[in-house]
Order: sequence, then C-alpha cells, then structure tokens
Amino acid sequence: MTERVAILGGGTGGAVLANNLAERLGPEIDAGDVEVTLINDDPDHVYKPVWLYIPFGQREPADGRRPLRDLVDDRIDLTIDRVTAIDTDGKELALRDGAGPLGYDYLVVATGSTLADDEIPGLAAGGHDYYSESGALALRDELLSMTEGHLVLSVVGTPHMCPAAPLEFVFMADDWFRKRGLRDDVEITYTYPIQRVHGNPHIAEWAAPIMDERDINVETFFNAESVDPDAKTITSMEGTDLDYDLLAAIPPHRGVDVVDEAGLGDRGWVDVDKHTLEAEAADDVYALGDAATTGVPKAGSVAHYQAGVLSQRLASEIRGRPATATYDGKTLCFVETGMDAASFVEFDYENPPSPAPPSEKLHWSKLAYNDSYWLTARGLL
Repeated sequence: MTERVAILGGGTGGAVLANNLAERLGPEIDAGDVEVTLINDDPDHVYKPVWLYIPFGQREPADGRRPLRDLVDDRIDLTIDRVTAIDTDGKELALRDGAGPLGYDYLVVATGSTLADDEIPGLAAGGHDYYSESGALALRDELLSMTEGHLVLSVVGTPHMCPAAPLEFVFMADDWFRKRGLRDDVEITYTYPIQRVHGNPHIAEWAAPIMDERDINVETFFNAESVDPDAKTITSMEGTDLDYDLLAAIPPHRGVDVVDEAGLGDRGWVDVDKHTLEAEAADDVYALGDAATTGVPKAGSVAHYQAGVLSQRLASEIRGRPATATYDGKTLCFVETGMDAASFVEFDYENPPSPAPPSEKLHWSKLAYNDSYWLTARGLL
C-alpha cells in the first residue's frame, strides 16, 4: 500500500521539506511505496526577503522568483492548484481546479502568511508595504521622489513575517537619506504596538539606542486603528494621531481560511506541538513555518529548520519506527543596520538572542546568503 504525503504550500518550508523527503525516502518513492505531492497555487517560488531591498533600488522583483518546478526534485509530484477544503477525518483535500479530491495519509500545512490590510480602514489606500512585490515597487517610487517630509514606519499587525524587517527598514532608510544628503529634511518615526520597539525584549534593548543615536523617533504602545489617506494621518487605538508624508506600514497578517474551516486553528494558523509540529486538532497532520503556532518568529530560517525535523519524523513514521526528531526553536537572522552594515542573531527556545555588533562583513554575508538561497530551497544547504 502506497503511503501518501501531501504538502500544502510551496514556500521555503514546503519546498525544503519536499526535497528532503525525496532524498530521505528516495528508495521508497522509486519503488512506488511512497508518493509525495507538493501543492502550490503559484507556479513560482517566491523568496520574500528580497522585497526589503526593492524600495532602495538594490534588487528587482525577478531576483525573488524562480519556477517552483526548477527547485523541486523530479520525484516530487508538483500540483499547481489551490486547496479549497481540508477534510481531516476523510484525509482528503478539495482542489479548485482538480477533477476530484486528493487523498493523503500524512498532511503538512505550510501555507505561510497573507497580508490583511483590509482589516484597518484606509490602510490599503494610505499606506505602502514592502511585504509584497507590488507594495515594494510602489514604495520604491514614493521613496525615490521623497526629498523632504515625514516618513512613518508603522508596525500595524503582529505577528508578522520577518520580525526584524521593520527595524531594518528604518535603519536602511536613515542611512539611505544620509548618503543622499537629505536626512536633515526627512523626519523618520517608527511605531510599535507594545511598550518597546520589538517583540523580543533582547532585540528591543539592542535596537532602541541605535534609533536614539540616529534621531529616529519612536512611538511605542501605538496600535493603529485607522488611516486617513486624504489627510495623511494614522490614528492609534490609544488616541494618538501621526501626520505623515509617506507611510510604510506592516499590515496585519493571517493564514489561509481553509485552516480555520478545517478546525485546525484560528486566523489561518495551525495549533501545533512546538517540538513535534503535530497539529493538536487532527491526527497525521503537521504544520511548519509561518502557518505553525510554535511561538518563534515567522521567518524563513524557522521553516528551514522545521522542515529538516519534519522530514525525519515523517520518514520514521512511514517506516514504522518511533519518530524522535524534535524542533528546538532554532532561529537565525541577519539584521541590516544600514545600507552597508548588518548584525546577526541566533536563538532557540532556551537561549535568547544576543545581536552581534554591526559590521560590513555581516552585511555582505546576508547578501551572499540571499544570492545562495536557491540552494537552500533545493535542500542543498
């Protein structure tokens, strides 16, 4: 009897997992004893960290896209379609374009994050994000034409993808305007929903003095409630109004509706055991990356490490052995502190982050990793 593994989502977690399974279960796949199907609603694989560099003219959209088929092992069945329903009792997936339901024995939800700017009145019309290709391109146009005024970076929703990216943006914007001789004419303000500049207290303690040194204004405990695109103001639930000339906003994030409809979690996030990545509400269902509520950041490195753990667990399950691999919360991230300097953090469930002193070497290390990312997606790094 063939064991069927279905992976829902072809981002970092889904692609790395599929390739790891192809390598780990190669003999079983070749013998027809195992089938691995990767389902994605876009023929391209998107590397979203590239979007941060587009507003500053450092990258183009094509730098963040590759055909998914080129990245995934030939032994993986790739289906370009959208899953419209998950039946965890019948172990079936309904597909938008498919002729019939797709059955599975093991399901991995790797559906990532989606932007939900419609949850904040006026945000879509009044703000620009760099968490999407279109948003990054629009923000690039606005930045290039800005020679004076007030730039506001507002973290509207948490949790969100790449928690360091809001800090990176204001650090890069500060340096970018300075290098162009415009910083004295451009005021920069950073807002965050809680009473510090980052969700992690160790990173917040590191970042706050840098902001102070660079004259970046900070508004903490600022929970954005609405945006008035005509008046160019953003208003918080706490009653604070900020005028802006350019608003770069981190929109609220959510997962996909089919997760909620299947009873696997809320807001599209799958409730899982943070060590085994097993779904709490259904048997033989796992989640990884942004879709999994493990308490760690929604970052590509998290999905990468979790995919390695999950490939081991699934291989053990399929071979009838105890699954012993566990995820320890490992996360690592480069943090740009300007246009040519960066820091680096690494942490897990037990060990908090301790950001490294910014350096040009770390900046180039981040750029080198961005360029070599496609090897990671192929499961080669």
